[in-house]
Amino acid sequence: MLHLSEVLMQHPEIESFEELVVTVKQRSRTEMFFRIDVKPQFSDTPDNWEDRLEAAFT
Repeated sequence: MLHLSEVLMQHPEIESFEELVVTVKQRSRTEMFFRIDVKPQFSDTPDNWEDRLEAAFT
């Protein structure tokens, strides 16, 4: 299972929400489940951030 907090800790080079979306898409190739356990604290995080990350994973 992929946790969002794990992605953020393992990839400190991520500086924007869009970079996070790309990383989640890449990680979805090797994981079956995704759990959103924290809110990303990027200045460009949109209001629909949860939906965007879920869509990126699927």
